[in-house]
Amino acid sequence: MRVATWNVNSVRTRVGRIVDWLVREDVDVLGMQEIKCKPEQFPVEAFEAAGYQVEAHGLNQWNGVAFASRLPMEDVTRDFPGQPGFLKGHEGPDLPVEARAMGVTVDGVRLWSLYVPNGRELGDPHYTYKLDWLAQLADRTTEWLDAEPDTPLALMGDWNVAPLDQDVWDVRLFEGATHVSERERAAFREFEARGLQDVVRPLVPEGYTYWDYKQLRFPRNEGMRIDFVLGSQAFADVTVGATIHRDERKGDAPSDHVPVSVDLDLETSLDDDRPMIF
Repeated sequence: MRVATWNVNSVRTRVGRIVDWLVREDVDVLGMQEIKCKPEQFPVEAFEAAGYQVEAHGLNQWNGVAFASRLPMEDVTRDFPGQPGFLKGHEGPDLPVEARAMGVTVDGVRLWSLYVPNGRELGDPHYTYKLDWLAQLADRTTEWLDAEPDTPLALMGDWNVAPLDQDVWDVRLFEGATHVSERERAAFREFEARGLQDVVRPLVPEGYTYWDYKQLRFPRNEGMRIDFVLGSQAFADVTVGATIHRDERKGDAPSDHVPVSVDLDLETSLDDDRPMIF
């Protein structure tokens, strides 16, 4: 099974690129972030024509997460229990929950597509929201692992955290900025303490997943590694390959992120029907 994550930065703008990549790379399940549309606006037809089912969670032209899968998706969950809400300029327990998290189960593998809040600036309320969001997700992760320790589980998506200095092109330029602050990095490390691990880095030690559109960041390779697949031990045990698809940042109208895929040593119901690839 090949599973991938991709912040597509508007699925309607890039539907052709996304579907072409899915077919070309023989991807079984793709978790998308920043789809920037409501479910009824999602270009489902293009995915279905390529053999993919779609589940989408979006509330407006911002945020939004989705899955495209060639295999049946079960236990579809929009938002995680306790997911914090946010509304600029407001506080309290009843803030609107943004479309940033979605879970599905595919052939016994539990997958979450996550678009972690950006944080904006260290003193911004969005930074506190980000930390709270990650803390609540970590607590849910513990509950999920305790309830089903043998189920392969992966939290994948745009984490908006660069956990290591090598995950940004020049860490000196990020002093006092989000994505690299110690509190954010500690929140990211907490998932390892809860029983998850980055299944891509051991196989792909170097490489960025995001380059800003401005200031020729991509040609200069001034990027960041902020898109991750964090898997349970049961997920890591069946992970046999991983790729950061850097070339998807090239060409016409690319997303500012590139896909990250992992290969799992699992038989699927599609195995007998797949074409031979030489």
